[in-house]
Amino acid sequence: MSSGAPEWDDGLDEAFAAGEEAALAEAYRRFAPLVRSMSLRRLADAAAADDAVQEVFIRAWRYRQTYSPARSTLAAWLIGISRNVAATMTSSRIREDEIMEGAASREQRSVPARPDPETVADKVVLDAELTRLGEPQHSILRLAFHEDLTHQQISDRLELPLGTVKSHIRRGLTQLRQRLEVSDAAPAR
Repeated sequence: MSSGAPEWDDGLDEAFAAGEEAALAEAYRRFAPLVRSMSLRRLADAAAADDAVQEVFIRAWRYRQTYSPARSTLAAWLIGISRNVAATMTSSRIREDEIMEGAASREQRSVPARPDPETVADKVVLDAELTRLGEPQHSILRLAFHEDLTHQQISDRLELPLGTVKSHIRRGLTQLRQRLEVSDAAPAR
């Protein structure tokens, strides 16, 4: 080889596209530090960057049939995926923060002397939906909603990485929203 590149370089892109697991392991060994560095710069959170790296390689492997070594290098393709993952995580984090801020501001409003029947009904529906989520999202969202704990406090209490707690909250809120929208759309009996 005149280029001085290791022999593996010539076949890594094609091996990955062909679905060879050894190629996935080599791509991870080689490119995970780059993906993490880019994610950390974009997300400014080490735990979120670690989650992003995992998501990038899961997506890359899951959708490897869309990768074409003729169009780009594997490194460039992974960088593109990492940009998409970081953008998604950033926008999800912003939406999550807005939802949590909205929930906190609603709770800070004046509390009626007697429980409002509609509020009690909403709480019962929410508790039922939280139970349907399963663990650990159920416990995490219960701590967020009922004990008004921050993400960091939940992370500390459950001894989970902060990025994992945020991911579970984001996915749990998405599932809750979908379920509650479906139940709101259902005809009244």
